[in-house]
Amino acid sequence: MAAAGFVIRPLAFCFLQHFVIQRSMQDPSIKSYRKLDFEQNTAEWLSWRRQGIGASDAPVVMGLSPWQKAGELLLLKTGQQAERPANGYMQRGKDLEPLAREAFIRHTGIEVEPVCVQSTDHAWMRASLDGLSADGRHVVEIKCPGEKDHRFAASGCVPEKYFPQLQHILAVTGLGEIHYWSFRFDHTVLLKVDRDEPFIADLIEKEIDFWTRVCATADGLAAFTAS
Repeated sequence: MAAAGFVIRPLAFCFLQHFVIQRSMQDPSIKSYRKLDFEQNTAEWLSWRRQGIGASDAPVVMGLSPWQKAGELLLLKTGQQAERPANGYMQRGKDLEPLAREAFIRHTGIEVEPVCVQSTDHAWMRASLDGLSADGRHVVEIKCPGEKDHRFAASGCVPEKYFPQLQHILAVTGLGEIHYWSFRFDHTVLLKVDRDEPFIADLIEKEIDFWTRVCATADGLAAFTAS
């Protein structure tokens, strides 16, 4: 199986804090998050995911998701809309993720495990990580994409729709870079994406605005139900 590697440099329930913490790359021994002791894709995980903004929500908040609008995400977070069932592409990604993670470990020599983490700066800021090393120094986002997105990665670029997801993970973990592992059986691509401080500042500001709307909507629904 062939593999390519590049380094990407930066391109240009209600817990709310009304400020943005500027966190640059830090000593990984100083954790900006806490780990949760439940497994992904369980009922407990789904409930936790609904009570905050996860990495996969970040492209929606930034207006870069081709699959979901912010209004739809708001309905989901406030319990007015159910989770969408996984489509064929999503299910394929879930099924292949363990194989892709093992391939990443073999390729890099970095042992990683899936884990859920929650920011200690913003309790609503969460991430379900595809892989984090035991020492907290390495994190990987795994994609098992279609041909178009994989070709884009092979050219040395992360698809724009995934960039907010990667930066959200870096914001939660406090790390300076993330591995982006694009996995196909006949070819794999490993990119290293640097932390983008201006983008993260904008991302957190927009996520605070969005979570304020979630809280206000949830409060309004609760008051209406009680009346």
